[in-house]
Amino acid sequence: MDAATAHATDRSDHRAEPAIRDIPSHLCFWIIGGAALVLDLWSKDWVFTKLKPSEIRAVIPGIIDFTYSLNAGAVFGSFTGHTEVFILASLFALGFVFYLFAHSGRRQRALHVALAMILAGALGNLYDRAFIITDVVSYTAASGKQHEVIGTVVSDPQDPIVRIGEYPDGANPQSFARSDVDVREQGVVRDFIKFVPKFSAWVPRLAGREIWPWVFNVADAALVCGVVLLLLHTWLDRKPHERRRTRHGR
Repeated sequence: MDAATAHATDRSDHRAEPAIRDIPSHLCFWIIGGAALVLDLWSKDWVFTKLKPSEIRAVIPGIIDFTYSLNAGAVFGSFTGHTEVFILASLFALGFVFYLFAHSGRRQRALHVALAMILAGALGNLYDRAFIITDVVSYTAASGKQHEVIGTVVSDPQDPIVRIGEYPDGANPQSFARSDVDVREQGVVRDFIKFVPKFSAWVPRLAGREIWPWVFNVADAALVCGVVLLLLHTWLDRKPHERRRTRHGR
């Protein structure tokens, strides 16, 4: 065995050592994941304490605003009304994260960072869905489009009129005929980060539209960044294996 082959083998052996038995790997995983989770929950509490439901506060003028938004769906407001499915999906994601960490090598730091961010994102939104319980009034507009109002119902359950106000105190209520709406309690996610920029006038078909129309939170950002980093790590990690297989196949 020549020196180059021995060095490659040594690197492979170190990399194959499991992260689950390595203290620095655990520190990287749990500290990054814990810090991102704390930042997510703290930022949600701060914004929802300091801002009124109708208030918009510029953080970086023309770029980022903080606003008050409750999301009954998944990431970026998709697939509303399926809290149980979201909770099960989050639990599955957590199990998959722990599985990948337990089967990773101690030198795969990029993978550990990616998994920590996914962990924080899943836990942050899972916490909201489990503990931030609101009333949701669903109705169909004349156009046939489904709408939802998220807040606190302040009317009596036997009242033919449903009055739902802002979360959590029920201020500024809207009124609906009970026969025209569906009322339910549901866990929701607190969102507050809003990108302000819009497409320039010279962009065909998109001029004046928001570049990023969704309101999101730190957990969403951590989850998306973690998934992107995981995919990038997988793609880069596969190349050396392909080169080694090619050399051995000759």
